[in-house]
Amino acid sequence: MLKDLLESWQNEPTPFYFYDLGLLRQTLEKARNAAAKYNFQVHYAMKANSNKPILKLIREFGFGADCVSGNEVKRALKRKFAPEHIVFAGVGKSDAEINFALNHNIFCFNCESSQEIEVINQLAAKQSKVARIALRINPNVDANTHKYITTGLEENKFGINLWELDGVMQLLQKCENLELIGLHFHIGSQISDLNVFKNLCNRVNEVQQWFINRNIRLPHLNVGGGLGVDYYHPGENLIPDFESYFAIFHEHLEVQPGQQVHFELGRALVAQCGSLISRVLYIKKGLTTNFAILDAGMTELLRPMLYQAYHKIENLSSQAGEVKYNVVGPICESTDCFAKDVFLPETQRNDIVAIRTAGAYAEVMASEYNLRDKANAVYLGQEVKSV
Repeated sequence: MLKDLLESWQNEPTPFYFYDLGLLRQTLEKARNAAAKYNFQVHYAMKANSNKPILKLIREFGFGADCVSGNEVKRALKRKFAPEHIVFAGVGKSDAEINFALNHNIFCFNCESSQEIEVINQLAAKQSKVARIALRINPNVDANTHKYITTGLEENKFGINLWELDGVMQLLQKCENLELIGLHFHIGSQISDLNVFKNLCNRVNEVQQWFINRNIRLPHLNVGGGLGVDYYHPGENLIPDFESYFAIFHEHLEVQPGQQVHFELGRALVAQCGSLISRVLYIKKGLTTNFAILDAGMTELLRPMLYQAYHKIENLSSQAGEVKYNVVGPICESTDCFAKDVFLPETQRNDIVAIRTAGAYAEVMASEYNLRDKANAVYLGQEVKSV
């Protein structure tokens, strides 16, 4: 499909982010329908992509917003997500961010430490409000994913450890401006083995039983997100298997009567709808290594440099015989390399290259390092001028 757009892109300034909004609609519809089967509530994890037209579509499909900064809360409100569907997570919320969220009566703060609980209680008291909170519990479940995107082990900075729960509950008895409404869990990102989620369910059941044994029954249960996407075969697996994902939780999670189950999906919803489109600046031939030097770099897509993430790279302009390249960017850093020893059709200056599965954690992580201009976005499938 991307090759079909090649002619229209010949005069488009590169690099740019390309978003297929038609594919995004299909993905959102699949996710919404699969979740609705079990009355599950999905909040979109805005850190994956906060592009305004994308947020507009996600809101129109009825998803809430999962935010990890005050500015994400502001963006969610500006894009007309209802305050009662906005959750504020994150291990380091500032006083200003908390106050802003309190002012707008968001649904819930996911709290990650005793000190954070005390601070929110104090700030809520100053506004004469009662803040709704959930406790983010560190379940010590291994997500079997990259160590940089694992969040549910005791060695990670996220969440309240199980051995801290007695002290936290004693603290909450003194916090008159807080209402504990739920528990929150999130063990990591880009999880491809669904058995990991079964393990999470078992641990959530154990933790919830700890509360039930103390006559504490909570109306909300947030089990996070983390469903992975296929970076290696994006053309074959454009939409994740939401049916199997939600069915795991329906089968193994012990939901209490009247309890609402929440999810926070990000990457799974938006990753495949986006590609980073770049132009080849130079081909540099060496004795053992050929370099394809692109006009996109780590300033447009950081994941390969940050944690050696794989993205499929396609030369849209050439059908010649394959040659092995190191595909690199123009940034003045040796780490500015998208991939090594990649076989591509023989590549020339001005060829157009697509780096696939860039709808999540690409544009949101862009920087102006080397005083680079921010890359534009190009859309297929919707008029966006009014957004």
